[in-house]
Amino acid sequence: MPRLRVIDDEVLERPFNAGQMMRIFTFLKPYRGAVAFACGLMVVAALASLAMPKIMSVAVDDITRQNIARLPLLIGAMALLSLVSAVCIRYRARILDTAGFKAIADLRQTLFNHVQDLPFSFFDSRSAGKIMVRIINDVNSLNGLLTDGIVNVVIDVITLVFLVAFMLATNWKLTLISFAILPFLLLLLFGLKRRIRVNWQNVRAKLSNMNGYLHESLAGMRVTQAFKREKVNGEIFTDTNQDIRSSWMRAIRLNNLFWPFLDIVSAVGTILVLVFGVKMLERYAGPGGITIGSLLAIIWYLGRFWEPLNNLSNFYNSLLTAMASAERIFEILDTPVTIKSEPGAPDLPPIQGEVRFEDVSFGYDSGRLVLKNVNFAIKPGQTVALVGPTGAGKSTVVNLLSRFYDVTGGAVRIDGHDIRKVELNSLRRQMSVMMQDSFIFSGTIMDNIRYGKLDASDEEVMAAAKAVHVHDVIMQMEKGYGTEVNERGSRLSVGQRQLISFARALLNDPAILILDEATSSIDTKTELLIQQALETLLKGRTSFVIAHRLSTIRKADLIMVVQDGDIIERGTHEELLAAKGEYFRLCDAQYRFLYS
Repeated sequence: MPRLRVIDDEVLERPFNAGQMMRIFTFLKPYRGAVAFACGLMVVAALASLAMPKIMSVAVDDITRQNIARLPLLIGAMALLSLVSAVCIRYRARILDTAGFKAIADLRQTLFNHVQDLPFSFFDSRSAGKIMVRIINDVNSLNGLLTDGIVNVVIDVITLVFLVAFMLATNWKLTLISFAILPFLLLLLFGLKRRIRVNWQNVRAKLSNMNGYLHESLAGMRVTQAFKREKVNGEIFTDTNQDIRSSWMRAIRLNNLFWPFLDIVSAVGTILVLVFGVKMLERYAGPGGITIGSLLAIIWYLGRFWEPLNNLSNFYNSLLTAMASAERIFEILDTPVTIKSEPGAPDLPPIQGEVRFEDVSFGYDSGRLVLKNVNFAIKPGQTVALVGPTGAGKSTVVNLLSRFYDVTGGAVRIDGHDIRKVELNSLRRQMSVMMQDSFIFSGTIMDNIRYGKLDASDEEVMAAAKAVHVHDVIMQMEKGYGTEVNERGSRLSVGQRQLISFARALLNDPAILILDEATSSIDTKTELLIQQALETLLKGRTSFVIAHRLSTIRKADLIMVVQDGDIIERGTHEELLAAKGEYFRLCDAQYRFLYS
């Protein structure tokens, strides 16, 4: 039985990269004033927190000497320091969270905007799921780093320095004795915790793997039930679920070792300080002696010692994991936008509709051309049909015309303008493209038709719907044009989705209209209605129609037969039938198939 593969996007960590780290923190640059203020608050909080044990030790010593005159003052000072520390920590968290979340939002917006500008070739080699992981999961994984990660590192280092200074000032001998536990503490924090982190990363990878399998299974539920795969899929899910459980238990067992070990190490350190401290108490009055207050202060400082070290180890672990996410994010941000307007490119004037392909060559992969020195000229207002076998290059022709890809050689011209030399939006604003896969967005039917022309009135939307004979269908729905449809239009039939997409394309009132297999999934009755509408709607527009059903293109002004990346025949329907070439054979084969 096939087993699932753990996706490599979730695994895991990369070596520290200073360059990427600096790029990450550039998103905090607009909020550097807030970050600096938060750092100042944390320094004050750290000093206030560390000063309290010193004051407490003085108070204890005064009590042992039965000198309580300044005790109220000492208690008041401790209460004030505690309040200062609490207020600083509270506002530090609020300021850093606000700045960090804004930086994360900026990063996500920058990434999304860049993805929208990337050429089709980028999406040809990457699934939508992987791109979503970059924008959501990878950006989220940087959240802790940008909210308070780097600030906490600075504060923890400062805290350690102050902590050691306070301990040495209290009693340098006991301080050095307490440092005997440091090697064991560091081994726990940077050794055992690394193993714990790797185990939890493995759990997350397996959970991600299950999520992918669940998404695939739910999306293909009809196929699963049609082929009676329920039992097999259930067994695969059981294996995956058990694998996650085993990984989870391993991570839990290892995780549960950390705190007992830490308690043991801390207890050993405390015992060492107490043993040697009690001996030094015996020489209280003499050289090398220590007071009870100083001993308690050393013990308290020792209890605080592991916390900043623990934070530093956590930051280091998070940093390595964040490097993997940063690498994937910047991989996308560094992908060049190859389909874009040249600097200073002029707007394309209102299109008349003349289209020329001049020695056009193109290949999706280097070394393999899909189109080879293609030449043709289309007059304004002509309806052009492209026919031929699958993979011949028909869709490539219209993709180049829409400038979803750039030609490898030659030029595509509209009204004499090389489309690479004009402003890109001014080109696409004057074109409408309807693909075979009619994408319907979540929202109302009115919003979907208005998608390409946001300023269109309700009357204009309805007129476009009536033109493609979908108005009556829409009005029969529960809320008419206000009917909410799910993502990809799952509540609509295939024919309804295509008709709504057809209305969306026509509403834009384009000078050039492209229909790429746009009627392939519409029933014969609906197709006849569309043909009647097309006679009016295509009049005066330059139109490119790709269709395997040859009955839909008989009235085209020009039919071009595309085969092996070249145009091997061109003419009207009658002219090509009379020539008895490839077009004649395509028509004959389709006729025999339909009526056999």
